[in-house]
Amino acid sequence: MNEDRLRALRELEEQLGYHFEEIGLLDNALTHRSFANENPSLPYRDNERLEFLGDAVLELAVSDTLMKKFPDYTEGQLSKLRASVVNEQPLAELARRFRIGEFLLLGRGEETSGGRMKPSLLANAFESVLAAMYLDGGFDQTAAIIRRLFEPLIEEGAITVVYRDYKTAVQEIIQTRFREAPRYLLVSETGPDHDKCFETSLVIGERVIATGKGKNKKEAEQQAARMAMEEIRKNDTVPDADMAGKPSPAQTTTGGEA
Repeated sequence: MNEDRLRALRELEEQLGYHFEEIGLLDNALTHRSFANENPSLPYRDNERLEFLGDAVLELAVSDTLMKKFPDYTEGQLSKLRASVVNEQPLAELARRFRIGEFLLLGRGEETSGGRMKPSLLANAFESVLAAMYLDGGFDQTAAIIRRLFEPLIEEGAITVVYRDYKTAVQEIIQTRFREAPRYLLVSETGPDHDKCFETSLVIGERVIATGKGKNKKEAEQQAARMAMEEIRKNDTVPDADMAGKPSPAQTTTGGEA
């Protein structure tokens, strides 16, 4: 391993918050099959076996965390919650946070096709890195890192396990505190027909509580409800904001509508 590569891996170590005793494990975890095929003299294989192991380590660590954090959840609720955090999207987002794509070893074809940005490739690489940590330092250290990284995702996912969706969760809280249902005001609709963007405000009485955007009205309402829920969880109160104008009944829907 040359000095430039070693320096890059040490930089990634710092971002991950884990120091490898065997830095070659991290290098292996970042080696895509396309690169290994073009470089048969590598001292190790591609990262696919590590990905297999990392998936198992991640599931065990998350499952253990869920069992301890939610002692009253049923098996079905635990499975649903685990599936909401152990999937391609959050794994790829975590990989982007640590800039893992920049450290990947890719073959020429994968490089030119934008492999460093592919969600599936990033998610797989992140699992491989977790496996490298496990082989280097054992389960306890790896599980501690997984808990730190996934705790916010678990908290967010727990909402949709207990409630059908964010709109349902917010509606129940607001009706309990204010004795009225939230309404959703369509603020704007922009973009061409094939790529619309809707913006919606969640309204209580004369107050705009949160806004959200989406590709359709339902998605925008869910995002507005999600933002309101995050504020409620963070501040233990319903956020307050002045409303620019009173919505007309024709522009709003109640929280009970899907």
